[in-house]
Amino acid sequence: MIHKIKSLYNEGKGLSIRAIARELKISRNTVRKYLAMDEETIQEKKSNPSRTKILDAYRAYITHLLKTYPGLSAVKVRQKLLEKHPELSVSIRTVRRYVKDLRQRVPLKQKRYYEPVLDMEPGVQCQVDGGEMRGVLVGGRETTVYFVVFVLSYSRLIYVAVSDKPVNTEIFIRMHDQAFRYFGGCPEECVYDQSKLVVLSERSREIEVNERFLAFATAAGFRIRVCEGYDPESKGKVEAGVKYVKQNALYGESFAYWKDLEGYLEDWLKKANGRVHGTTGKVPRKHYEEEESRHMRAYFTPAYLRS
Repeated sequence: MIHKIKSLYNEGKGLSIRAIARELKISRNTVRKYLAMDEETIQEKKSNPSRTKILDAYRAYITHLLKTYPGLSAVKVRQKLLEKHPELSVSIRTVRRYVKDLRQRVPLKQKRYYEPVLDMEPGVQCQVDGGEMRGVLVGGRETTVYFVVFVLSYSRLIYVAVSDKPVNTEIFIRMHDQAFRYFGGCPEECVYDQSKLVVLSERSREIEVNERFLAFATAAGFRIRVCEGYDPESKGKVEAGVKYVKQNALYGESFAYWKDLEGYLEDWLKKANGRVHGTTGKVPRKHYEEEESRHMRAYFTPAYLRS
C-alpha cells in the first residue's frame, strides 16, 4: 500500500492526494501520512508492523511522563517503562520513534497544566481535594464537618479524613499520613487545586508552595502537582468523590459523639471500596490489592507525626 501510494504520487508529478485517496478507497489523511514517511520508516514498518501497537498500550503512562518532564529523553522513557513493566520487550529505536510521534500529536510543554489520564498507571497518582458539610448533627448540635478526599487514579480506592476544625497545614499533613497508612503505601505524585494549604501564591505561572507541606511531601517521597486555576475537569475523579462523600456518606446522618462519626466513616469506606465502581467496572479494594498495591512506594510516618 505504501509503495503504491508513493508510485501514484510520483513526487508530485502524478496523481493528487485527493485522486489517490479516491483510487485506493482510503482517506486523504492516510495518503498524507504515508507520503510523509521516509524510506527508513517504511522499511521498519514493513519489518515490524506492530511496533506502534506494542506501545499504544502504554500511551497513557508515556504521555504522563512527558507532561511531567517535558525534556525527558526516549532512553529515559524506555528505562522507566521497563522498571514498571519488566516483561516488555521493545527497542530504544521503537521508543524513540513513538516518543517523537507523541510529541508532535500531544501538547506537552506546559509545566503546570494537569490533564487527567483516564487509564493511569498503577501507583502513580492520587488526587486530593477538600470539602465541608454543614449542619451535621453531632451530640444534638449542628456541626460543620471538614474533610479531605484521597482517590487513587488507577484503582479508584478512596480514603476520607475528617476534622471538626477548619483544615490547616498541620491537620492537612496528618490527613495525608492517615491516607497513606490506609492505602499501605505512597503514590508517586498527589494532585491538588490551588488551595492555600498547598500553594501560597502564583506569579507569571510560577507557584510558591507551602514550605511545611513541601517538606512533608519530600520526606514522604511524593511529587506535588497543581492544577492551573479552577479546572473541574482536571480532578474529575476526586471531585466526584467529594460529592459522593457529601451525598452518600454524611447527608441525613446524625451522631451521638464525634468518635461515632469516625467509626461510621470507617464502615462507609469499607462499603464504598467494596462496591463495583461505575467507571472501571471493578471493585476498588480488590483492584488495588491485585494490581496497584505492589506499585506503591513504601511509606513511613515521619517521626514528628508519631507523637
